[in-house]
Parts: sequence; C-alpha cells; structure tokens
Amino acid sequence: MPTVVKSVELPNRVTLSYAEQGDPSGAPLLLLHGVTDSWHSFEPVMPHIPESIHAFALTQRGHGDSSRPATGYRFDDFAFDVAAFMDALHIESAVIAGHSMGSAVAQRFAIVCPERTLGLVLIGSFASLRSNPGVQELWNSVISTITDPVDPAFVRDFQESTLAKPVPPAFLETIVKESLKLPARVWKAAFEGFLEDDFSGQLSAIKAPVLIVWGDRDEFCRQSDQDALQAAISGSRFVVYPGCGHGLHWEQPERFGADLTAFVEGVIANQRRMNL
Repeated sequence: MPTVVKSVELPNRVTLSYAEQGDPSGAPLLLLHGVTDSWHSFEPVMPHIPESIHAFALTQRGHGDSSRPATGYRFDDFAFDVAAFMDALHIESAVIAGHSMGSAVAQRFAIVCPERTLGLVLIGSFASLRSNPGVQELWNSVISTITDPVDPAFVRDFQESTLAKPVPPAFLETIVKESLKLPARVWKAAFEGFLEDDFSGQLSAIKAPVLIVWGDRDEFCRQSDQDALQAAISGSRFVVYPGCGHGLHWEQPERFGADLTAFVEGVIANQRRMNL
C-alpha cells in the first residue's frame, strides 16, 4: 500500500508536510509525532495499518519539512493547526493518535474540538509536561542555552534516550536527520510551551474513547503520569508494553500497528451502531 508525501498550506499560511495512505473512504486517522520528529516517526507503523484506515501522518509546524513560523509553538497553536488541516482536507472528525508532545497536542485537540474527536491514542504520554522533572532537567541543562548549529551528538543522544530496545540503524539515522532540521529557536519555543502551558486540570473534559499506551522502561513519562491520565479520563484503557521505552511504536511497530488498528476499528464500529 503506497504512502504518499504531500503538503498543504493552511489559512494561517503555515504549510504542513504529511504522509497519506489508505482508502479515501476509510476510517480517518491522524498521527502526531513527538518534539523534533516528523511524519517519519510513524513510518515503521504505517505498513501495519490496513488500507481500510485512511491515515495521515502530519509533520507539525517547526518540524521536518513544514513551515517554521517565528512564533506559535504552544499547544493551542499545534491543536488549531490540526483543525485547520482537517478543514483543508475535508475531514469532519478523526481518531487522533499522538506520541509524546503529539499526545499532548491530541489531548488539547480533544478538549477544544470534542465534536471532531472520534477517539484518542496516547503514546508515551504525559499528564503534564510542566511538572515533569525530565523535561525541566532537559531545559535547564541544554535547551535553555541551545544555539545554532544544534550539536548532532546531542540530537543523537536525545533520540537514543527514548529507546530501551534497538531499532533499525537506517531508521534511527532518519530520525536524527529530521531532528537536525529544527533550528535552536524552535527547540526553545517548544520547550517554553511545555513548561508554561498546563491543561491537566481539563483532562476530565475528554469524553471520546481513549487508549493509553506506555512502555514500562520509559524514562520520560512516569507510571504516575499514566495513573493520572487514567484517573482523569473516564473510561480510558491502558496497555503496557513490557521492556519498551518512550519510543515504543519504533521498538514494536507491528504490535503497536495491530493495537492501533483494533482501536480505530472498534471506535468506528461503535460510531456506526450509535448512528443506527
């Protein structure tokens, strides 16, 4: 099943690169990557998503080959880009799956656009980035003083720190190259948003079906984050990937693809029953 890389200019003049695959009449699925990544974050997973799902892996503003505006790197900016993307491609509603930063964008989207959220898949997700000691330490030690050109050794260490299991070397090289596309100002702006924005008190507003997926060797997202997410989001389902790190969908793409597919198909089947 071919994956086609395209781009679209939004009304705010931000151009987003994205990869698309699947039947245009199939169940809509949007995939949101983590900080410094791009649509390539989901490249290992996409072969395991059936054609019956119309999947879009977005590259969010500031990242990869998408636009890098001077400002606009808060969660509301990313979430409103998702809504504008859906408008541009005539997607009324979709399942939103996000990894790390992308999971926070997915949470925010579900809060501000509940009628457009069929379901959420939260991968390596935070209950709050602002209160996360790892995010604060990364800001204090590197990001607050980062300058161009961004050190490739730091980028490689950063990406490798998300893993507990090996991934194909060619894929890791792709991820490192994508991260090196970000100028220092985007690193800083994104992390400033992490530390200043906190909507964890609004998570109970999420009423869509939610699947929380977590690797038990994740050094960024704690068990307490997962407990807080489950407590706040009524009816959410929690799945643990033993031995996996923060990038569990890179480490076990086939298993994650199967879990993701089952969730999307379940959401769509339930939606159809409700519409009968």
